[in-house]
Amino acid sequence: MSKYYSNISKEIKDYFEILEPKFPEWLNEYIDTKELLSQQYISVTCGTIYSDLFESDFFFSSLDHSVAVALIVWHFTHDKKQTLSGLFHDIATPAFKHCVDFLNGDYMNQESTEDLTTEIIKNSQEIMALLKRDNIEISEIDNYHLYPIADNDTPKLSADRLEYSLSNALFTYKLLDLESIKEIYNDIEIQKNEKDEIELGFKIKKIARNFVKVTSKLSVIYREDRTRYSMQFIADILKKLSDEGKITKKDLYELKESDVIDIIESSKYKNIFNLWKTAKKVKISKEKPENVYYVHHGAKVRYIDPLINGIRISKCCKIANKMIADNLSYDMNSYVYLDFKID
Repeated sequence: MSKYYSNISKEIKDYFEILEPKFPEWLNEYIDTKELLSQQYISVTCGTIYSDLFESDFFFSSLDHSVAVALIVWHFTHDKKQTLSGLFHDIATPAFKHCVDFLNGDYMNQESTEDLTTEIIKNSQEIMALLKRDNIEISEIDNYHLYPIADNDTPKLSADRLEYSLSNALFTYKLLDLESIKEIYNDIEIQKNEKDEIELGFKIKKIARNFVKVTSKLSVIYREDRTRYSMQFIADILKKLSDEGKITKKDLYELKESDVIDIIESSKYKNIFNLWKTAKKVKISKEKPENVYYVHHGAKVRYIDPLINGIRISKCCKIANKMIADNLSYDMNSYVYLDFKID
């Protein structure tokens, strides 16, 4: 019995069954390794789930996301190495996920933690034993960028980009239901793009356009004022605690998010952290606000311009092209703040 699969909720199991009706049992031994199981305690929302600024209360973990990516890759390729690359792609994710990229000053690319992937896999006796048994080299599974179905460059559609779009739309922001997810997913196939590369694409324009409508909304959410503020706020609290010797970067890879929150709420930052947790709306200004903590920078732009029978939808659908253009024009130039300082 899988430690992971036997304990996930019915909602997540129902979602997984859409991605791959026949769950690949061979994957369970890899999922149930210590390093991957630790990802159960990290939310894909980069900490935003803990604030009333955001509507979601559904905990979809970094491990849930990684398993779902693996299921998508397996569904379309039935290739173990590509599937494992999808499973392991976020194994180096720390608590609060991309907030640590903000901590590292990498808020535009959000890739600063990926370099640890190989090291974590290499240092896991469990994973290395499984790879040796299955005659798989670490270099074949520690970099999902090698496989275009697993990962590719924005704005192409890959398993990773597809998964976080579907799960965020379903669980976090309630933009789609399971039937809508099924309709979208079942319309996808492997196609050739304009560079003659393989890529996931749609067969029916109406379904692809609906997907663009949803992902364009999500794209704004990922970088809107409340999100940029919250991720930088968490990063700055962690930086303060690190400078004061209360927490280390290593802790962020070894502790649950709930443990890190306990440290924050036992510190002198408890009150401002609780103000952020209970805030209903951020404030914005075109002028620099005085005597408050504020955020004033951009963030990574995540968007998808999927193929429809080998052609970018932006090239063959004016409505989809406008949705993408409107999404990309979102203004990130405001000062964003709440009424407190971080001392």
